[in-house]
Amino acid sequence: MTGRATPVAELVEQAQAGEARAVARLISLVESQSPELREISAALSPHTGRAHIVGLTGAPGVGKSTSTSALVSALRAQDRRVGVLAVDPTSPFSGGALLGDRIRMQDHATDDGVYIRSMASRGHLGGLSVAAPQALRVLDAAGCDVVLVETVGVGQSEVEVSGLADTTIVMLAPGMGDGIQAAKAGILEIGDIFVVNKADRDGAASTRRELRSVIAMTERPDGAWKPPIILTVATTGEGVDEVAEQIAAHRIHLEESGELARRRLARVRREIEALALSEVHQRFAGVSGDSRLDALAADVLSGAIDPFAAADTLLGTL
Repeated sequence: MTGRATPVAELVEQAQAGEARAVARLISLVESQSPELREISAALSPHTGRAHIVGLTGAPGVGKSTSTSALVSALRAQDRRVGVLAVDPTSPFSGGALLGDRIRMQDHATDDGVYIRSMASRGHLGGLSVAAPQALRVLDAAGCDVVLVETVGVGQSEVEVSGLADTTIVMLAPGMGDGIQAAKAGILEIGDIFVVNKADRDGAASTRRELRSVIAMTERPDGAWKPPIILTVATTGEGVDEVAEQIAAHRIHLEESGELARRRLARVRREIEALALSEVHQRFAGVSGDSRLDALAADVLSGAIDPFAAADTLLGTL
């Protein structure tokens, strides 16, 4: 190591060749909002769009991390190159991720066909990190066939993952009241595949029946995908191969129906909107203590102009 910074183009080339250190460096730059972020994004874009992004969500205690690890094994048995983006809760003390998911996936640590990265949610609602979209582009460009996104276990707010994934897996477990919770939270609307984990416990069959009943009442257009409900025991691998098969089947359905292109277009639209709003917010922060804002506030207070006109004037100065 010479200590010099590796150019972005070289890092991207190394990541494409499967060099884990280059992938790690790119994700670190993305996560830290590096000044090189725009250059990284531009360099990655031509090499993305091939990976199948699969989100795993569900309430705490359903076994997401164990299921993710078992699913990696099933996908590797199909000779698929797999990336895992495990978004961990942020420590309120250090601001860093607890990295529990990476610890639980040590079985894959020596497999060069698997890349596992833990990212801190940094307090971002919805169970994802704000850097997740660009991190996914890094793993996509690095040649991953499937990227699994495991979100923070925060229950009902985890619907955000559906906006990032091509396929969303909603996980439940018997005895946790998840079937009713899912119906109330709207999670049934985002699930492409439902997994009832810990199926060796009492109540697994009744949880599946409840889910099947509620899904049957959901109106779907002709030809729409019918979400399967799969019973698994992630600790033994039971049922996990079927989950992998359904992921592949859903990808085929998405491609043949045109839904994959529609979902990805909507995803990029949301990302562009978020980036634009972030830029506006940063520019506004630059004038929040400025005399221009004080002058506009004084004009509103005196009745010279109304708040909407003041806001239009301020936006015109950004």
